Amino acid sequence: MSCARLACLVWLSALAARADSIFVSDERGDDLRVISARSHAVVAALPIGKRPRGMCLSPDRRTVYVALGDEDAVAVVDVASRAAVRKISVGRDPEQVAVSPDGKVLYASNEAASTVTAIDVASGRTLFVAPVGTEPEGVAVTPDGSRVYATGESTDDVTVLDARSGRVLGRIEVGARPRWVAFSPDGRRAYVSAEVGGTLSIVDTQTNRVEAAIPIGNGQTKPDGVAVSPDGKRVYVSEGRGAAVSIVDPRTRSVIARIKVGERPWGIALSLDGTRLYAADGGSDDVAIVDAEAAKAIAKVPVGKKPYGVLYVADPTP
Repeated sequence: MSCARLACLVWLSALAARADSIFVSDERGDDLRVISARSHAVVAALPIGKRPRGMCLSPDRRTVYVALGDEDAVAVVDVASRAAVRKISVGRDPEQVAVSPDGKVLYASNEAASTVTAIDVASGRTLFVAPVGTEPEGVAVTPDGSRVYATGESTDDVTVLDARSGRVLGRIEVGARPRWVAFSPDGRRAYVSAEVGGTLSIVDTQTNRVEAAIPIGNGQTKPDGVAVSPDGKRVYVSEGRGAAVSIVDPRTRSVIARIKVGERPWGIALSLDGTRLYAADGGSDDVAIVDAEAAKAIAKVPVGKKPYGVLYVADPTP
């Protein structure tokens, strides 16, 4: 057998052995459910802490961070062992978490305290606590790591923070009751869902001005989770009561398709290559698996009680 053929077989074997997973936070069951991305079977249930909600993944894909709303803490989960290795104290009632592009700083939105806490991951030390809008939920870091955006549910705004100091750089008025925030791959646009306003706002991050507010859904919709395709050409928005996920073309600023999923979809996530979408259906206690290219749900996986967040975790091995 030639060396080239042997190398190809080794590569194909490694690819087949990849163990990509979908992590789901089970808000009422106080655990994480792990779904195999290949078989769509639940392969683990991890006791994690009280009221797990938002999650994020470290840049090296080896650590999952989980906001524990009823513990005022963030659980640190080792992907390889599928176990919580420690907890980091943050503010009251953390809702969502985000990590800096270099993996060194963790940010938590503290809903009951109306603050964002920045934590040094290595030491667990608090770097700053910054005031933001009332009842912050969504928190995200710009791709260049320079700024943090936090949504204020009761003040209908987004607070922009300096990621190093926590200094407030500005506030952006958006739709009523903003929930999630996500960025285009180049960081030039922020996408903010408004649950009561029923819109997705497109924000120019250079000027922090709203360029457009796109109506989402069918009038019963409560826009929530936001995910952006790897190429930035599609923005996905979960519709809550609309029981669907909208696909937005950010270039034309229009909804180009709606995908029926389960009841009350909240958190959504994309596979690494953007071909699969996963929606945590909090009303029907399942995760919808969607063929993103065909814009069609292909499976539903029962999980826990009131799934809130979903996170695609690609195998960290090369």
